Amino acid sequence: MQRRQFLTAAAGFSAVAAAVGSAQAEGVLPRAADDARAARAWNAARRHLPTRFGDIAYVERGAGPVALFLHGFPLNSFQWRGAFDRLSGDRRCIAPDSLGLGFTRVAAGQGVTPSDQADMLAAFLDALGIATVDLVANDSGGAVAQIFVTRFPDRVRTLLLTNCDVEPDSPPPALQPVLALAREGTYPDQWLVPWFRDPKLARSPQGFGGMCFSDPSQPTDAAIAMYFGPLVATPASKALVNAYTLGLDPNPLAGIEVALRRCKVPVRIVWGMADDIFAKQSPDYLDRVLPNSRGVRRLAKAKLFWPEEYPDVVAEEARRLWAS
Repeated sequence: MQRRQFLTAAAGFSAVAAAVGSAQAEGVLPRAADDARAARAWNAARRHLPTRFGDIAYVERGAGPVALFLHGFPLNSFQWRGAFDRLSGDRRCIAPDSLGLGFTRVAAGQGVTPSDQADMLAAFLDALGIATVDLVANDSGGAVAQIFVTRFPDRVRTLLLTNCDVEPDSPPPALQPVLALAREGTYPDQWLVPWFRDPKLARSPQGFGGMCFSDPSQPTDAAIAMYFGPLVATPASKALVNAYTLGLDPNPLAGIEVALRRCKVPVRIVWGMADDIFAKQSPDYLDRVLPNSRGVRRLAKAKLFWPEEYPDVVAEEARRLWAS
């Protein structure tokens, strides 16, 4: 299945969810009406922070030590709404939109590669006066998290990684069709625009939902509008999406294993094993390479964007990692 052909295209369940069977064991799926309200609230809460990289869109909730949430591609911070609902009583939860995705306003001439994203996050945290964070990341956000933790190790207390790029699988083979379209400058028009206009198509087995979500009701109409709306709004936003895609090739994690083997940060890995985008060996690779890994939890039926569907698992694993 073609990875990013999608590209446009709860607590207390630990014993049961170790084998991970049903959605009931993994969390409560977003419902259409609830998600529409959540989208309105997310839009109302959004702020923009000026940096040399641009005006970074972000949402924050809660108080205390900061947890920084890094979303996947082509999503934005709205991916973490369920985690915020569950974890904002434990942490000051902050979720920025990446350069080139979501509602962040990118400075003229600014690059949007994973390396650029990591440097942007450091500047973003500096502007907020935040020294250290607990990182939670998914998909290409996981690649950025690995770069960030190796580049700024003293700024990360813990790292929770979900399905994402790793050095031996970045970009994964399934990304090649998307890269080809991005090189032609047509990726958003070929895939994102049709899915934005037809949420049922986006949720179809051949669409974004079928490729990246385990439940056929996901993502909701509200989520589709939140994710794709800002990306297809203007020729400039489409160009940034193409640039973001092309920033994933050549391998942005090339050579990072040496630095990861020196990483002292406590890491927990939670992986959806029904993911057809990333290699199923990747969580074991991370567990071997990261010297302070706290092990792997496998979710049998979960796909790439499972953190959106099963926020209870994110909350359970985050609390356990933070307590350690």
